[in-house]
Amino acid sequence: MQMRAWKSGGSGKLVCRLERKEPSAAVDFVTMAALPLSPYNTMPKNKSPVPRKSVVASEDDADVMAQAIVDLALDIVEREVDDSKMTDPADLRLKEDELARLVRNALRKKNDEVLYSAIEHAKYTDIKAWQYLRAHVEEAGATMMIRRDGKPTEEMVAFLVPVFIHSTGGLALAETFQDTAAFEFLRVSFQQAGLESPDAKVVLISHAYDLQEIDSISYSQLNDMLREVAATMSEKKLVDTPALAASISGWKGGGFEPLDAAMELRFLLGFARKRADDPFYLVPAQEDEADAFFAARLERYRNWASTAAPLLQACLAAPSAALTLNFLYQDLFYGAKDQAMTEMAMLAMMSEINAALDDNDLDAADASAIVGPADVDDQMVLRVALYRAGNAAPLAAPDLPFDLAADLQTEVDDICDALATIGIHTVSVALRFGRDGAPQEVQPYSAQ
Repeated sequence: MQMRAWKSGGSGKLVCRLERKEPSAAVDFVTMAALPLSPYNTMPKNKSPVPRKSVVASEDDADVMAQAIVDLALDIVEREVDDSKMTDPADLRLKEDELARLVRNALRKKNDEVLYSAIEHAKYTDIKAWQYLRAHVEEAGATMMIRRDGKPTEEMVAFLVPVFIHSTGGLALAETFQDTAAFEFLRVSFQQAGLESPDAKVVLISHAYDLQEIDSISYSQLNDMLREVAATMSEKKLVDTPALAASISGWKGGGFEPLDAAMELRFLLGFARKRADDPFYLVPAQEDEADAFFAARLERYRNWASTAAPLLQACLAAPSAALTLNFLYQDLFYGAKDQAMTEMAMLAMMSEINAALDDNDLDAADASAIVGPADVDDQMVLRVALYRAGNAAPLAAPDLPFDLAADLQTEVDDICDALATIGIHTVSVALRFGRDGAPQEVQPYSAQ
């Protein structure tokens, strides 16, 4: 997802328009609500790799199990990037199967400590192993295969639709999802709009999760939620869903006054169960055909967003409430969560820059900015330092989390593009910001 156009409103407050590589229905937002943001898992400073162990992992030893998972991930990525190590493709497949088995066992035993520890250890070992392992665990947590004798294999997935909601006074939890008809229309709209297969079974949860609720769902809890929802689809009697119930803990934060302009991030959580060989989801092998496949789905999503907006508004508030919605792209649980956090961080950064301009009575055309990486508590962030001409001290210096899976140049380009659209055209890039906060090796920015 990419932030594209920004502009300053006549009121002097920040106004932004979001346009993405996978665009949603664009909506203007005015002001920025202070919402809790969870930090990205980013790479600490370079440290010595954790030595790989040759012992067989005991499933009762979390540290040994975590290290065994890291070792397997490292072996797999090393073989994938170094053909000289691909002496036996069957051996690689065995390692992939073993990694999948260890991850599934940890999920089944609710041993999140092993999984989170393994991903954390991989940070200090190898970037590619960390990326591979995190993606593997996230996919394993958000999907499950259903195999039954004499029946086709099915796949169950958990997906999210992040939504930015602009209102006056904020949402009230007790007032949400009172319109049962609108909610049912919203649920079936995923298939009617061609986002899910007509042969799939789709479940939508009648709750608008906030970021803290979503962030609190562990890998094993999400996997348990998949199993619970699958059971409700299969059993003819009522099925207990304790993991799903525990995921709805209630919203934190907020506290808006009745006339406050509020912007809040909420998530729709859904589950889709479909045949593993359903051709509806088959991505063509040819690149140009695959591009056309995703472009067609994106167009269907745009159309769905227009249809879904009034239905979701009816689910979130009384008809008299004026809500403005902006849908981010539907994705598997962790992919959607990451794009929403990235968007939220960008909005927070631009709001702080805009507030600094207002507080200092400074026109954007008279300001300059320096963008570059910084080290905060052994975590890499991207810093945006705002300056008044002739002043060495920054007026503001917000930090954005940086995910090591992202491309640094692309992230810098997006920030500089956003600054330019609100009128800050004097932009430079620094090799880094030092411990004292001073930018080092500064050069004028030029788009790549």
